[in-house]
Amino acid sequence: MAPHGPRAPLEFGGPLGAAALMLLLPATMFYLLLVARSGPARLLGPPPYLPGLQALWSPRALLLCLAWLGLQAALYLLPARKVAEGQELKDKSRLQYPINGFQALVLTALLAGLGVLAGLPLAALPEMLLPLAFAATLIAFVFSLLLYLKSQVAPASALAPGGSSGNPIYDFFMGRELNPRICFLDFKYFCELRPGLIGWVLINLALLVQEAELRGSPSLAMWLVNGFQLLYVGDALWHEEAVLTTMDITHDGFGFMLVFGDLAWVPFTYSLQAQFLVHHPQALGLPMASTICLINDLETISTATGRQLLVSGWWGMVRHPNYLGDLIMALAWSLPCGASHLLPYFYLLYFTSLLVHREAHDERQCLQKYGLAWHEYCRRVPYRIVPYIY
Repeated sequence: MAPHGPRAPLEFGGPLGAAALMLLLPATMFYLLLVARSGPARLLGPPPYLPGLQALWSPRALLLCLAWLGLQAALYLLPARKVAEGQELKDKSRLQYPINGFQALVLTALLAGLGVLAGLPLAALPEMLLPLAFAATLIAFVFSLLLYLKSQVAPASALAPGGSSGNPIYDFFMGRELNPRICFLDFKYFCELRPGLIGWVLINLALLVQEAELRGSPSLAMWLVNGFQLLYVGDALWHEEAVLTTMDITHDGFGFMLVFGDLAWVPFTYSLQAQFLVHHPQALGLPMASTICLINDLETISTATGRQLLVSGWWGMVRHPNYLGDLIMALAWSLPCGASHLLPYFYLLYFTSLLVHREAHDERQCLQKYGLAWHEYCRRVPYRIVPYIY
């Protein structure tokens, strides 16, 4: 049953675009995993080879993914340092959310450290990235199907504005239910920052250990990539409550788009720079490393994750300085990989297209909310993300 009132306009070209993205996104992820470990590492061109099913399917990888999700779910249910309330819903209620993501990160790090001391072969993890990504993709499809079936019995007030078009393919992709949960376990909130982001850090660490075993010690470039991205994840989880105000939580349904993004796309493509460095070492001197650190420190603007790191005056120069902060940060993550290959800059290219799409959505939302006042703001602040460029 769809909610009353006008439906939100269909995104991504409607059902046909949604169906195409459900194939294109996993294919792109596997393509990047294959190219990162190849000699040429060409971002544009055919993959070095097409893996067979035996290279993708692994019961062990599936068990590892399920165990990882189970571990993070158990940490989610531990006593939290704070319980926050979400925004008011259509039925005037407010859901409660545990703020213990940083606690989960610390406990995961302790467990990983104990595992390594006990003989856990962490450096073997990068060799399983293909079957792990395949298992995560299977889990994403099955989980999305279960969420879609669950949404069929959800009340109209619980449905997302953009995920109840009536077309099953589109609604499966976008997500029908806004806040699917069982008891205190909110599936969207749990997946948004926990298994994917912490998994990304673990994969990066495993790649650092693998590089140390291959070359005697991790490179300075690998240390920078690990440090920058750990800082990002730690900051996101420390300010976990901020995610409750983001569009993912307040507006978007929880379907395949977010499920696949959270569980598969984030850990296996966001770790692309570290994957590249293992197979394509880069000589990075201290002067260049210092410059890159300064660029990363420029990310003192609030980012799209909702963290409040606002620099006074930015909102008077561009309408979305939070997105500019994300792009500066993405550039700093890629620069340690040098300039000889385009592949490490995929995250920057992908994030630019994502933010341009999201910015257009934000513009529509702000116009509906503020009306003529938004027109006046746009007149006074003509640049959207990058001053004097866009």
